[in-house]
Amino acid sequence: MQLSEQEIVRREKLSKLREMGINPYPAALYPVDATSKSIKSDFEEGKQVVISGRLMSRRIQGKASFAELQDSEGRIQVYFNRDEICVGEDKTLYNEVYKKLLDIGDIIGVEGELFTTQVGEKTVMVKNFSLLSKALRPLPLPKKDADGNVFDEFNDPEMRYRQRYVDLVVNPSVKETFIKRTKITNSIREFYNEKGYLEVETPILQPIPGGAAARPFLTHHNALNIPLYLRIANELYLKRLIVGGFDGVYEFSKDFRNEGMDRTHNPEFTVMELYVAYKDYNWMMDTTEQLLEKIAIDANGSTKVTVGENEIEFKAPYARVPILEAIKIHTGYDVAGMNEVQLRQVGQKLGLEVDETMGVGKLIDEIFGEKCEHYYVQPTFIIDYPKEMSPLTKEHRTNPALTERFELMVNGKELANAYSELNDPIDQRERFEDQLKLSEKGDDEAMFIDQDFLRALEYGMPPTSGIGIGIDRLVMLMTNNSSIQEVLFFPQMRPEKKAVELTEEEKIIMDILKPIGEMPLAELKEKAGLSGKKWDKSSKSLAKLGLFEVEKTETGLISRIKN
Repeated sequence: MQLSEQEIVRREKLSKLREMGINPYPAALYPVDATSKSIKSDFEEGKQVVISGRLMSRRIQGKASFAELQDSEGRIQVYFNRDEICVGEDKTLYNEVYKKLLDIGDIIGVEGELFTTQVGEKTVMVKNFSLLSKALRPLPLPKKDADGNVFDEFNDPEMRYRQRYVDLVVNPSVKETFIKRTKITNSIREFYNEKGYLEVETPILQPIPGGAAARPFLTHHNALNIPLYLRIANELYLKRLIVGGFDGVYEFSKDFRNEGMDRTHNPEFTVMELYVAYKDYNWMMDTTEQLLEKIAIDANGSTKVTVGENEIEFKAPYARVPILEAIKIHTGYDVAGMNEVQLRQVGQKLGLEVDETMGVGKLIDEIFGEKCEHYYVQPTFIIDYPKEMSPLTKEHRTNPALTERFELMVNGKELANAYSELNDPIDQRERFEDQLKLSEKGDDEAMFIDQDFLRALEYGMPPTSGIGIGIDRLVMLMTNNSSIQEVLFFPQMRPEKKAVELTEEEKIIMDILKPIGEMPLAELKEKAGLSGKKWDKSSKSLAKLGLFEVEKTETGLISRIKN
C-alpha cells in the first residue's frame, strides 16, 4: 500500500500516542450527554456538558485555541486553554497531544463548561478531552480565500458516491437528503398504519421472479441445489396474503432488476407496495392523492415542491388521462385496436427502435414512454391500459380490450403503478401463457408462469386494489434531486480503477500526448527520444493497460490517448 506524505505523518503520530500510553481507539463507553444542537437550543451559561465529535477546524494561538467539533447534529465551537486542561505543572496533554498529535478529522470526546464569547458565540470551555478515534487519512475539506471564494470542494460525483462516508462528513447538506428520506417513509407508514394495514415481509430469494416484466438476477442455492432469483417485485406474495385473509398489507421492499443504470435507475431499488381487499383502482387513485399530499407536507411543509425549474403541486385532485388518448394527443396516431404489425409501423414512423420480439404491450409502452411521458410534469394518472400491457390487471368493466390500471406520472417520470387486481384464476392463467409466448419470441423481460400463485387464486382472492410506489424516485422529487445516486447512500458503481504505476519511459510518452490527446506516431516517437527497444516495450505496455492506441488513417499512423 502506497501512502501519501500526510498519511505517513499521521501514522507516525499514531505510534507516538501509543508510546505515551494513549490508546487511539479506546473500547470503553464515552458518557456523551449533549449534542451541538441541544447545547445551542438549551444553552445555560456555566452548564457542564460531555460531547463528542470530529475535529473539523482549529486556530491555535500559543496556549489557547478555538476549534470546531462536528457531531451528528451539526457543529459547535470549543475552546482549548492550556491552563484549564493542564491544571498542574505537566502541560503534555495540551502542548504535545492536542497541539502536535491531533489532526483535523480525529474524533474526540470533550468534558467542559458552556460560556459565550465576546462576539456572542456559544462555546464549550474544554476541561478535559479524550482521543476516541485517530483518523489516518486527511479529510478533503474545502478551503476559503480572503474574499470568501471556495476551493477544493469535494463535489466530484464519482468520488462522492464511492466514498459516501466522506461525503456525509464534508458536505453536511447531503445528510439532510437522507434525513428527509426517513421522514418520507415514516409518513407513509403513519398513513397506512392509521388505516389498519399491516406492514409485512416477503421473500427476497424467489423460485419464480414474478410480479413485473423485468430481467432478474439469478443465483444458486447450494443446499437445495436449485436456482433462485433476486425478486423483481413482491406483488405475488402480497396477494397471497390477501388470499390468506388480510384486508390490507404493505411492504417496503428491496427489488433487483438486472438492467441498465442511469440517472433514474439503479439495479437495487426500494419500492413500497400496498394491497387492500374490496377496493378498486378508482379508490386507489383517491387514496394516493391523499398520501402524496401528506408526504409533501411532512417532508417540506407544503403541498408545493420545487423540482428543478418546475413547481409541482401535490394537492388533490390530479388529472386522469387514458393512455391511448395521451398517445393520440402527443403523436397524432390513434393506436386503439392496432395489431402488432401496425404498432411496429407507427413506432418506426416515430423514429423509435422497435424489433420483432416486441409485442403489442411493449410497443405501446415504448411509444408512450418516448413520445408522451415527458409532457406530464404535474401529477397525472395515466389510466386504462391495453390488456397486453397489464398481465396482472383486471379487465376494464366497460371495455374488454383495456384494464383497470393507472400509472402516476410526476415531472415526466413514472412514480407509481396500480391496478384493480386480476383475481380470476382462469383469466390469469391465460395472461401468463400469453407472456410465455412473448418469452419464446425472445422477450427476456416477459413474465414467468407462477403455478403456486395460480393455485392461490383458485382458492379465491377478494376484489383487491394494489399499488407500487418507487421510493427512490419519490425521494428525488421531494428533495429536488435529479439523480437517483443522490438519494441512495451507496449506489451501485463500476469497479474502482486501480492506480497504475508507469515506468519512466511510459511517463515520457503519456506526458507528451496528454496535452493534445493525439499526434502522428512518427512525431511522438521522435519527441520521446527512446531507443527502439524501449519504445516497443513502453508503447506495447501502455496499449495493454488500455491507455494508448495507434490507428491507421489516410494520412498515416496516428497515436492517441485511449479513453
